Amino acid sequence: MLEEIIQLDKKYYMNTFGDRLPVCFEKGEGLKLIDDKGNTYYDFLGGIAVNALGHGHKDFIAALKNQLDKVIHTSSLYYIENQAKLAQKLAESTCAEKVFFANSGAEANEGAFKLARKYFYKQGVEKYEIITLDKSFHGRTLATVAATGQEKYQKPYRPLTPGFKQVEPNNFEAVENAVTDKTAAIMIELIQGESGVHPMDKEYVQKLRKLCDEKDIILIFDEVQTGMGRTGHLFAHQMYGIEPDIFTSAKALGGGIPIGAVCAGKKVADTFEPGDHGTTFGGNPFATAAGLAVFDIYEKEHLVENAAKMGEYFEEKLNALKDKYADKITDVRCAGLLIGIQIKDDIAKAVFNKLFESGILTSLCGGNTIRIAPPLIIKENDVDLFVNELENVLKEI
Repeated sequence: MLEEIIQLDKKYYMNTFGDRLPVCFEKGEGLKLIDDKGNTYYDFLGGIAVNALGHGHKDFIAALKNQLDKVIHTSSLYYIENQAKLAQKLAESTCAEKVFFANSGAEANEGAFKLARKYFYKQGVEKYEIITLDKSFHGRTLATVAATGQEKYQKPYRPLTPGFKQVEPNNFEAVENAVTDKTAAIMIELIQGESGVHPMDKEYVQKLRKLCDEKDIILIFDEVQTGMGRTGHLFAHQMYGIEPDIFTSAKALGGGIPIGAVCAGKKVADTFEPGDHGTTFGGNPFATAAGLAVFDIYEKEHLVENAAKMGEYFEEKLNALKDKYADKITDVRCAGLLIGIQIKDDIAKAVFNKLFESGILTSLCGGNTIRIAPPLIIKENDVDLFVNELENVLKEI
C-alpha cells in the first residue's frame, strides 16, 4: 500500500516536499501513530507543534463530531457564535483586545503586516518598513517569504515584496541601525523554531519594546509555534513578561484543524475597518469549535502547567545525556516542550534517521538540530522512552 501511495504522490502531487520519510499513518492514539502495516511510532514532533492534544483525544473528537452535526461553514456575512467565543478566550487570556481569524500561521502573519501598515496609513503617516530577523521563518506566502530571514526560501521568488529587511538576532544595535522614519513594525519569533530552537534574550526583547515605544513602531511577535502552551506559558511573551502590540497564533490553536489568529493589543485593536481585511474560511464554525475545545481541554487537564513540568523534566534528562555524550551532543536548548538537541554536524542526519527507524518521530532543523515539539499530554514515561532511544542511537553511531 505504501508503495502505491508513493507512486500516486510522485505522479499527481507537486514535488514541494521531495522524498518524504517512507511511512503513511492510518490512525493514532495519544503519542502513538500507527502506519498502514501496523507499526507503532511515537510522535515527538506533534505534527510540528500542532497536535498538542495528541492523537484521537476523545473529548476533542466528540466536540468536532458535535459541531459536524450542527453546521460546518456559513459565511462572514453572518455572526458566528464559536468565532466570537474563541476571540473572547484569546483576548481574556492575553494582552489582546481584539482578534481576527485566518486559516494558517502564514495568513495570520500577513494579517499582522497589514494591520501594522494600516495603523500608520490611517494616521496619514508614511511608515511601511518591517524589520525581521536573520534565520527567522514566518511562512510561505510572498510577503512572509520576504519577512523570512533565510536566503534559501527567498532566492527563487525575487524580486521580493518590498519593505522588509532582516538583521542579526539578539543584536539590539543591528535593529537600532536598521530603523528609519519609515519603520512601521519589528516582527520577531521569541524562539526561532525552524532554525533549531534559538531563544531571544530577555534583555534584547525588553529593549525592543522600549525602542518601539520611543519610535512609535508596532512590535509584533510571531507565536505560531511558541503559542498555545508550548513553552509552559499560554504564549511565550508571557514568559518574557513583555506585551506586544500584535501577536499571531496558529498550529496548536486548532489541535490539528487549520486555524490562525491575529491578536491585537489596545494600540492597534480598532485599526481595521469594514473592507480592510477579510476571509472566506477563517474562523468558521467548525474551526473555531476546534479552538474552543482545545481551550476547554487545556483547562480541564492543566496542559500548560504540564508542558512546563515535563519541559523541566525533559531538560534535566537531556542535559544528563549531553554530559554523558559530550562528543556527540553539543547543546540542548529548551523552552517548555519546544526543544532543540544540537548534534555534532557529521552525525546529525544519521541520528535523525536512526531515531525514525526506531519509531521516534522528530525533525532535523538547521542541519544539526533534532527538534522535538511533542503533544502537551506527554508524561514522564514518554520522556524516558525518548531519552532511552536517543541514547541507544548515540551508542550505535
